[in-house]
Amino acid sequence: MSARGVPDPARPADTPFALAREEAFARIRLLRTPHIGPASYFHLLRRYGSAVAALEAVPELAARGGGRVVPTPEERISAEIARVRQLGARYLFHDSPAYPALLAALDSPPPILTVRGDDALLRRPSVAIVGARNASAGAVKLARDFGAALAGAGCAVISGLARGIDAAAHRGALAAMADGGGTVGVIASGIDIAYPPENAALQDEVAEKGLLIAEMPPGTEPLARHFPHRNRIIAGLATGTLVVEAAPKSGSLITARLAGEAGREVMAIPGSPLDSRSHGCNQLIRDGAVLVQSPEDVLELLRDFGGAPRSLLREPEALAPSFPEEEAPADIEALLGAAPVAVDELVRQSGASPGAVQMALIELEIAGRLVRHAAGRVSLV
Repeated sequence: MSARGVPDPARPADTPFALAREEAFARIRLLRTPHIGPASYFHLLRRYGSAVAALEAVPELAARGGGRVVPTPEERISAEIARVRQLGARYLFHDSPAYPALLAALDSPPPILTVRGDDALLRRPSVAIVGARNASAGAVKLARDFGAALAGAGCAVISGLARGIDAAAHRGALAAMADGGGTVGVIASGIDIAYPPENAALQDEVAEKGLLIAEMPPGTEPLARHFPHRNRIIAGLATGTLVVEAAPKSGSLITARLAGEAGREVMAIPGSPLDSRSHGCNQLIRDGAVLVQSPEDVLELLRDFGGAPRSLLREPEALAPSFPEEEAPADIEALLGAAPVAVDELVRQSGASPGAVQMALIELEIAGRLVRHAAGRVSLV
């Protein structure tokens, strides 16, 4: 028990993890504070050295950015931790030895995950299987067969527990788990919320026999803005992402492109040009994804993956921030507007250092005046 009378939020999984209870509590509180997302969370930890110190700095930073923020009350965090324990779940912090290395390699990985089940699956060869919710019968069978074959070969099959392709991939993997393989479900809600409701039993089975992962706090209902965050976790956990069937501009294509941005393998099963549900896969192949037709094709790509994927889906890398300890924030507000702009463009135009620009962005973000977009871009609210 911690000093606040709640279970230690830093309880280890398989590997001992030396994180002080006060710091673990402060990390959860920092991440639950309004206007603090993964990017600002990591910037604050780097600058101040601990979540305890960062929390103390938040009100002043918000004031300098033109806003007012009060850290989330301790009582709310205590209640959340108690709920996580009640559910048989646990927290996984970004610097825990059990935290998946592939996910940690993202520019802004989820700082804290809530997990329930066997996190040894996070150390297995991994492939994400995603696709349409209103999938055709043939595509559902393909997803189930691929999930079974890959889990039977010892892989972790990752998906989002949605209708259609996701559910079929999970069911196939659950039916054929062998040699350490299994399935990982990533959800857009809290760990205690099933969505869609008809997949509640499947979600429980994934948690009991595989692994269930949530980034949102317990009790959080899935909102539209949560699904892109879930998609980035799915893409980030996997060595490769396979799209079975998807319409253009679907969430599955977003997941595939996020995988490409992360330097992972992107695969797609081709379909008939007469079926709109195949247009997304055909488009991905045209844009550089690897065409696959069997689970053996996927296994071959995973075995041969050495950090240089065969697929050609790429995005330019964002400028990595640096944080000299005492660097003052740059004056960049006049360069920002409603249209997203790359952070490295702000560095070029302002003439300031990357650390000074990032510190200014943090102040604006904590004040609730900045929005972060994909590919390292930002805009004013």
